[in-house]
Amino acid sequence: MNIQENVALAPWTTLQVGGAARYFAEARREDEVREAVDWARTRNLPLFVLGGGSNIVVADSGWPGLVLRIAIGGLTSEGAGNGVLFAVGAGFDWDEFVAHAVVQNCAGVECLSGIPGNVGGTPVQNVGAYGQEVADTIESVRALDMKEDRIVVLPRPACGFSYRSSIFNRAERGRYVILRVNFRLQRGGGPNLGYADLKEHFAQTRTAPTLASVRQAVLDIRCRKGMLILPGDADCRSAGSFFRNPVLSDEQFQELDAHARARGLGVPSYPALEARRKVPAAWLVEHSGFAKGFRLGSAGISSKHALAIINTGGAQASEIIRLKDAIQQGVRSTWGILLEPEPEFVGF
Repeated sequence: MNIQENVALAPWTTLQVGGAARYFAEARREDEVREAVDWARTRNLPLFVLGGGSNIVVADSGWPGLVLRIAIGGLTSEGAGNGVLFAVGAGFDWDEFVAHAVVQNCAGVECLSGIPGNVGGTPVQNVGAYGQEVADTIESVRALDMKEDRIVVLPRPACGFSYRSSIFNRAERGRYVILRVNFRLQRGGGPNLGYADLKEHFAQTRTAPTLASVRQAVLDIRCRKGMLILPGDADCRSAGSFFRNPVLSDEQFQELDAHARARGLGVPSYPALEARRKVPAAWLVEHSGFAKGFRLGSAGISSKHALAIINTGGAQASEIIRLKDAIQQGVRSTWGILLEPEPEFVGF
């Protein structure tokens, strides 16, 4: 392994903030992952596993141990009939995989187009958007179990998927290094049109949706919301959606709705599991005094989407945190709801 010292981490992240890693290594094979993990363990160094850097905030002080970037590539597929199993390396670019699946006429991930980052990061938060989430298609996850020092294959039920959650960021956080993800997609399957924006798009165009046209529609929608990584676009210096959409019980939602009606507002919501309601965090942010384009120092809110905190240029991680705290406090004082951040905070 090539172990480097004092490597700046900001360039490895989409938010582009944060200090340096004391040590840094990149693993392109499974044996290199094990070697790096052992190297850190024998030196009693904290380990952080880095993927595409699209959903993290690195502290200004950086990381005091080893940052291990997973760069395991490769994509293979097999299957007879309609079901196709894709085995994808954890370091493979996520959107490249989605594009490949669509070209192969395989349904199941088309609505997840344009999401930055690598394949290995998607099971951690059970990444989802526009009516799909990766738990719908993941068959198993191959990972290094650092607790038992062995490589394991975890079938979907063992991953404990729920809304933006899994064992990888909850119950077993820090235990596994994801090496490869296996997805089962449906060849010839129809596209998912469960999301309102997509229904509206195809109602207006009056065209029959295909996997390719749904992928393009999602890319267009994400572009309008500043959720695509595009060179030269300041709104792209973000960690994506910074807060999870709250999922409320019926009683909690009725209380929120009554509060909103007293202000002459209607709360948008969507059905969630167990007879609950999902409320858009972006609506709560905007109706708590934080409009699109809001600035606090060199941190701000995207001019295109209220849920994206951005680095307007030269921001420190402390400024990102200050804005995050202000938004959380504002939403809580206005609506009685504490927004839960989506990104992982590294080195804090």
